[in-house]
Amino acid sequence: MIPEEFKDMRPFEPEELTAAYDSLLADPMFRAVVGMVMPQIPADMLGPMMHGCKTVLEFQATFIKPLLDGVIKKCTTGLTSDFAGLGLSSDNENYTYISNHRDIVLDSGLLDMVLFVDKGLNTVEIAIGDNLLIYPWIKTLVRLNRSFIVTRKGGIREMLQSSIRLSSYMHYVINEKKAPVWIAQREGRSKDSTDHTQESLLKMFAMGGEGTPAQRLMGLNLAPLAISYEYDPCDWLKAMEFQMKRDNPEHKKSQQDDLTNMKTGIFGYKGRVHYQSAECMNDFIAALPADMPKNDFYTTIAQEIDRRIYANYRLYPGNYVAIDLLQGGNTYADRYTDEERATFEAYLAGQLQKIDMPGKDEAFLHTKILEMYANPALNQLKVKR
Repeated sequence: MIPEEFKDMRPFEPEELTAAYDSLLADPMFRAVVGMVMPQIPADMLGPMMHGCKTVLEFQATFIKPLLDGVIKKCTTGLTSDFAGLGLSSDNENYTYISNHRDIVLDSGLLDMVLFVDKGLNTVEIAIGDNLLIYPWIKTLVRLNRSFIVTRKGGIREMLQSSIRLSSYMHYVINEKKAPVWIAQREGRSKDSTDHTQESLLKMFAMGGEGTPAQRLMGLNLAPLAISYEYDPCDWLKAMEFQMKRDNPEHKKSQQDDLTNMKTGIFGYKGRVHYQSAECMNDFIAALPADMPKNDFYTTIAQEIDRRIYANYRLYPGNYVAIDLLQGGNTYADRYTDEERATFEAYLAGQLQKIDMPGKDEAFLHTKILEMYANPALNQLKVKR
């Protein structure tokens, strides 16, 4: 029996599905969205199809998988993965995948496709911030997609209690449910693609479980995961946000901005996509000195997670072209052809054309998008030297 304290944040249980389906079907906006993204489902069949799903996994297989199949087919040139370092099996799948964060929806969605479709394993339980749950139907839908809710607003005391509950739930999933979890290494996407693990996240992990901080972290079976997109369809939106914040430090994204980013990220072109897992962090954590100062302890682990993610990026020609364009040279010309360079430059020009804003600073925006593609390669070069 799942503890009552997790009721409002966890994915739905089978006995709760009927009420969840009914609430979605009663929402005109939900039905309109389904009609747009899954037009192959007749409106009068939506209810019977939903009520025919008796578990969350059946719901995912019936609705989420076909949507992601379409995204992979239309918006990528292939999804590949390598999880060899984890020795995944149905008896060994309860890892906490802690990854760099490129796309609001697809980072975890495509991970599910890799685990469920390619490997026949469980889908992950997904950590999702409540700031993205703009409408009630979105909160219901993500919980049907095996998500649990991360509270991002409130006073100091409320946030502390929420963090303790979140950590306790993650430990429960890993150690009691024996199910996998996905969580981004930081709050929000890294808009310049320089990925760093937030130490505060690791401290939150250690609020739950039992034993020393090291034992609590090892109890989550942390597995660093590198997610590599050849093209980020939101690159122009991120660049525009950089200029808006430069010109107005008080600028904040609106709810409509979040929806635009989600839609663009899902249905925009991504090229090749690769998921590469590093080995579980447990051996590394166990080898740390028991008397290591607490701040050094979390800093060391965060840096090692970063190092493993950097080392496991799948880099593409555009990453090296971006470095040479930024640096004004051809240091990495042996990593791409003239045709690949021309293709990337044409892509870049097309993305810049999408930006329509007052006082458009094309040189600044051009540099920001280049940095998004150069930084993963620069970070990998640092750790592989």
